[in-house]
Amino acid sequence: MKNLVLIIVSLLSSNLALAQKYSSKTGQVSFEASVPLFEDVSAKDNNNIVILNADTGEIASVSAVKNYKFTVKLMEEHFNENYAESAKYPKATFTGKLVNFDKTKLSASPQKYTVQGKLNFHGVDKAVSSSATVYAKDGKIYMQGGFVARPADHNVTIPKMVSKKVAENVNVKYDYVLSKQ
Repeated sequence: MKNLVLIIVSLLSSNLALAQKYSSKTGQVSFEASVPLFEDVSAKDNNNIVILNADTGEIASVSAVKNYKFTVKLMEEHFNENYAESAKYPKATFTGKLVNFDKTKLSASPQKYTVQGKLNFHGVDKAVSSSATVYAKDGKIYMQGGFVARPADHNVTIPKMVSKKVAENVNVKYDYVLSKQ
């Protein structure tokens, strides 16, 4: 019985080891929530961590909320303290899958995929679907895409006095260069 358990554990471990995983610790995620005639409301995180299982198309990413950098420091401070509450909710995560992903069809020619999953921001999970462009070059997988998120969907309250200066729909973009692990 003990040998049977060891054999099963060994087989499961080898399957995980054989999975083709690609990752990056320098993924770029940015968001833009500007409205015309008011100050630019945008930020970027250049340290997003992302992992792609090329065998299944499953993808996961995480950003430290405090990593988002704004051009206006006061805006960054307000974002972290009042809106994102980054001390209470330090991470934003995404878990999902590239629909109909087939690593054998990857080439230097960009292909469109639908990415479906769950975004967790401000402690709230929300289903997300986006379009992504994916291609392979020099042993790396490149992936760019974007989606729209609504602060209200994540229980983020925008005070009335600035609500006209912040868009109700936030455009989120991601850009990843993934290397084989």
